[in-house]
Amino acid sequence: MEERNSRRSFIKKASQSALLAAAVPATLKESNTMPTILPKNPSGANDRIRIAVFGLNGRGNSHVKEIMGLSDKANVEVVTLCDPDMNILQEKAMDFEKSYKKKVVIEQDFRNTLDDDSIDAVTIASPNHWHALQTIWACQAGKDVYVEKPGTHNIYEGKKMIEAAYKYNRIVQHGVQLRSSVAIREAVQHLQEGLIGRVYMSRGLVFRWRPDIGDKGISQTPKGLNYDLWCGPAPLRPFSENLVHYNWHWHWDYGNGDVGNQGIHETDLCMWGLGVQSLPERITSMGGKFLWDDSKEVPEILTSVYHYPKEKKIIQFEVRNWCTNQEDGAGVGNIFYGDKGYMVVKGYGTYETYLGKDREKGPSRSEKGELTLHFQNWFDAIRARDMSLQHGPVQTCHLASSLAHLGNISYRLGLQLEFDPIGERFIGHGENEANAMLSREYRAPYMLPEVV
Repeated sequence: MEERNSRRSFIKKASQSALLAAAVPATLKESNTMPTILPKNPSGANDRIRIAVFGLNGRGNSHVKEIMGLSDKANVEVVTLCDPDMNILQEKAMDFEKSYKKKVVIEQDFRNTLDDDSIDAVTIASPNHWHALQTIWACQAGKDVYVEKPGTHNIYEGKKMIEAAYKYNRIVQHGVQLRSSVAIREAVQHLQEGLIGRVYMSRGLVFRWRPDIGDKGISQTPKGLNYDLWCGPAPLRPFSENLVHYNWHWHWDYGNGDVGNQGIHETDLCMWGLGVQSLPERITSMGGKFLWDDSKEVPEILTSVYHYPKEKKIIQFEVRNWCTNQEDGAGVGNIFYGDKGYMVVKGYGTYETYLGKDREKGPSRSEKGELTLHFQNWFDAIRARDMSLQHGPVQTCHLASSLAHLGNISYRLGLQLEFDPIGERFIGHGENEANAMLSREYRAPYMLPEVV
């Protein structure tokens, strides 16, 4: 793979790479100084965008549905399905043919798809530990990318993803579809215009019904599953049904807990609505497992606090499993606090405001369809080769995901941590242990390149 990437980087993309000489932006604010209109693709603006979907056991099915639903309007189509589990691939290929009356290519090793010059773009719905590396390799191969949340499995990966997107002039869209919601965009505009006054605090809430997953121990790898490829850059642990296909979310080598699962939608909205464009300076987290004696490694209950002392703003994030209250209906959502009122964002596409001491109802709105709009936004940016059109640009992969990672690091070390948001390094007490968790050990040949 390294040899193939080298060939892509220095032969197929050399002319495009030379167009970018400036430093890669580390924050959304800094990105405003960067050129955002990219060179046109060799193909014309009316050519059909051919897409491969990576990961078909969960969210990837929604990708297929959304893309094929926009097929005529956006002139796009899914042509290839990729998954390390051949059993899933064959099942999904049959479903595809039944639904859309056409055949689709199936490929167990996504790297072969990256070598296919007829593929223009990829969507990534693989497990978290694969997101960044697949994105970087796709950029090197000249593909535009839609990557599910979290865009990264650790903080260092985010910087490399931004670097790759700019170096290879790729449109990388993060799957935080709330940014394309008509209602939520209106809500954020209200926050920016002072409807609830000076917004000083945001809360992210993820209260999900997560059951006991037991401990199924080690078993034989099922036929049809390329388990080495499934593990990829992560450790090749003995196969267990507690990992494949969903419960990897609750193991540190592959997932990031619910703050790094459902919670990325909320960490992203916390930062967007609060108007902060960098990572915090002080982080503290506390939680644990209080319900189940199962094989989960991540906490069932987690409360993280992120402090921005210079801006006098604070983010509080809560993960709760099982039975709980709903916090003004925002069991999965956000609450913003200002000196004139507060705003509740409930799940997807709904917000309500309450103003003054008596909580008088202010503006509200509920509107669905945000995922379709988010894919359409990606296609619009691809057609125009213009990053400034994106609602979920590559920087959101880094910032929203990193906020979750910071909370997890504080929890795992049991320390309140100080962080330098410019250098993106921990400082002070516990800095050595914390900085060691900014990245990970990668397993050959699935190595994150130092130079993308």
